[in-house]
Amino acid sequence: MNHFRPASKHLFSFVLLCLLCAIWLHSASPDKRITVYSPTTTYTLNLVEHSGHDYVGLLEMLEPLGRVSAKTERQRWKLRFKNIDAQFTNHNNKARIGRRDLDLTAPFLLQNDRGLVPVDALATLLPAFLGTPVTFHSTARRLFIQQNGTSYSAELSSANPPRVAFNFSAPVNPRVATEPGKVTLVFHRDPVIASGPATLNFNDKTITAATFQENNGMAEITVAGTVPLMASFSNNGRTITIAPAPSATAAQPPASTPAPGVQTATSPPAPPAPTPVSPAPVRRYLVALDASHGGDERGAALADNLPEKDVTLTLARRIRGQLESRGISTLMLRDGDATLSADQRASSANSAHVSVYLAIHAGTDGIGVRICTAALSSQTDTRGPFLSWNTAQAAYVSASQAMANNLEAQLSRSLPTRLLSAPLRPLNSVIAPAVAIEIAPRQPGNVADLNAPDYQQSIAAALATAIANARDGAGGAH
Repeated sequence: MNHFRPASKHLFSFVLLCLLCAIWLHSASPDKRITVYSPTTTYTLNLVEHSGHDYVGLLEMLEPLGRVSAKTERQRWKLRFKNIDAQFTNHNNKARIGRRDLDLTAPFLLQNDRGLVPVDALATLLPAFLGTPVTFHSTARRLFIQQNGTSYSAELSSANPPRVAFNFSAPVNPRVATEPGKVTLVFHRDPVIASGPATLNFNDKTITAATFQENNGMAEITVAGTVPLMASFSNNGRTITIAPAPSATAAQPPASTPAPGVQTATSPPAPPAPTPVSPAPVRRYLVALDASHGGDERGAALADNLPEKDVTLTLARRIRGQLESRGISTLMLRDGDATLSADQRASSANSAHVSVYLAIHAGTDGIGVRICTAALSSQTDTRGPFLSWNTAQAAYVSASQAMANNLEAQLSRSLPTRLLSAPLRPLNSVIAPAVAIEIAPRQPGNVADLNAPDYQQSIAAALATAIANARDGAGGAH
């Protein structure tokens, strides 16, 4: 029998340790993503890495831009986008779109009937389908269709305290992250680009510089200073002002020591401490589950005897079970074959003061799950003391997008997932974080997936986990 010598044992242990570290680092790294900006929608897709190249599903890439379908014939994959036919061959660097033969930057891949194209080839492929040029920031994986992006300018005010105003060419809605001496504006869905130097140095001791960078489908503007900073919005989302936080400017002057023999005034006695007030009751965390369609409204005919309304109700019940097993209360807006209008759905959710609203849809186009938030600015349209019904969601846009990101992060571990924003009713009228999902088959055209218990259960479990994580992260009540 063979034995390891001591040196071999040490070498084996070292190699094993390196391998485990590599696996851990790979699993800890964030998923690679590409974000697409078009005049009608913005969406994000996860990438697949193969042989050192990044790939993306071409069907998922084109689906938000128009009617698309695909089928597999042995090693060939045929796709039709609007009235344009295309053909790809597995492990081949050539593609035919319409009457044009195009070269790919890496071989086309066919995996489980899903057509994958190298990301670097999108700048060549998409114009052939769309008939319009695209701009691709390949390093950051941000792709712009028929638009130049949202530019900005920055101006330092010499007021006391100083402030920097960022003026954007279109309304923006970034996530704001703060840390000591720094505030970062994170643009997940806004096509923000730098129209000047990436770094702006300000001749100021309080607010020192602003830096633009883009990476992994996102853009960021980071403002650095020597004191805590804060951001405020104005001009309908076109202006963001960075200024010292109030705590940074409210420092009290040091107390002076009286000179010997100088008598000082006696401070008046402190007022009595206020009577303790009982804390307000904590509102329970309640999730509204809205199975789309119902009653006279059948929804899409997914198959001969499978209306959308039945699939969405079954899935809503599975999500309810998963949420309640995690201690989260639910409100089923439709728990039977009832007809409800969009206004009735929003009114029921608002009256119950829900913590999260989740609309559930199903379709046969594409694969995986689409996640949608309202296509609204964060600026609230008010009418005196009342909110406009059609834009009531505006104050919750950021929270809704954060919830959508949580859902996408969990679902994308096992399924192709895409983030969208659209004017989808009744999202615009819900006064809570509101998200809609649409499930599609696991494999293209496999409609039976939509009603498969294991598929629905995996989606329900992922959604419930993401919602529970969001609740716990926000310190929400159970």
